[in-house]
Amino acid sequence: MKTNSRNSLLFTFLSLTLLMSLLLNISMGQVAIPLKEVFSSLFGGHASKETWEYIIVNFRLPKAISAILVGMGLSISGLLMQTLFRNPLAGPYVMGLSSGSSLGVAFVILGAGFLPSVFSQFLLSPYGIIIASCIGSSVVLIMILIVSQRLRDTMSILIVGLMFSSFTSAIVSVFSYFSSAEQLQKYTFWSMGSIGNLSWQNVSMLAICTLLGLVLSLFSLKALDALLLGENYAKSMGLNITKSRYIIIFATSILAGSITAFAGPIAFIGLAVPHLGKLLFQTSNHKILFFATLLIGSIIMLFCDTISQMPGFDFTLPINAITSIIGAPVVIWLIVNKKSIQ
Repeated sequence: MKTNSRNSLLFTFLSLTLLMSLLLNISMGQVAIPLKEVFSSLFGGHASKETWEYIIVNFRLPKAISAILVGMGLSISGLLMQTLFRNPLAGPYVMGLSSGSSLGVAFVILGAGFLPSVFSQFLLSPYGIIIASCIGSSVVLIMILIVSQRLRDTMSILIVGLMFSSFTSAIVSVFSYFSSAEQLQKYTFWSMGSIGNLSWQNVSMLAICTLLGLVLSLFSLKALDALLLGENYAKSMGLNITKSRYIIIFATSILAGSITAFAGPIAFIGLAVPHLGKLLFQTSNHKILFFATLLIGSIIMLFCDTISQMPGFDFTLPINAITSIIGAPVVIWLIVNKKSIQ
């Protein structure tokens, strides 16, 4: 009972923190908007000034929703991979999944010019970019999964993931060598990460993909709990290992692939947030960790986006740089203190 009461309080606190983070994120920026006006625009109808209302509806709100979706998707994909590989250092970035997505997007942005115009126009559309990104992440993850069947040592699997990252980076370098300055600039800006340039149409597509990945993840919670105790135990519980593994792979690929396509490769969120959830709730129950990770990931991503806006300045920092600056010390602290549940 004490544990349930503690969890309820934590979830209430995280929910309120998420709401406050959302309001602050929309309020702060190059144009400061009072919290009262933001609250009125979101829940009361309209802000008192048309300019504020326009900024909130057309710029700040879609960016904030994108930050929440990115935080949720990357955090859950990290949780899925850490459990699937039974490796606390697994994540979309470390295991090479984001590199696979980057390769898919690089093929679209840098290599579409080598294809007929009919194909290049489709590939450069939002649909083409998201499909290429998902395929790239899926291919890398499946290859790592195949290799992991023969390598039981976790460090070896991590090294294989890094090698895949190096391999994909080499292919991207080849594409870059033959690309124009305009293509290189477009890909460079994409690789820095950004959630501020998404239209409502893009946000809708990202939301659909993220929700699809989250639903598949929900159906995998029992399988994840069983996999924590090993594949033999999971089989003894009647779990179809192959089916569960492919569902987890598919969910992770959709989440990481779609997010990387729209927001760029964002580091450390998928690696650090699941550990923070385990540390805060002191449990390995995925029913609790799933929702805890959703809330914590959303809060941290909103916080990083608020910092990247540099309130009072007329420029915005790359979101990938902020997540790395915040995420890297968190991961180092967790490893040194061994606080998270393995």
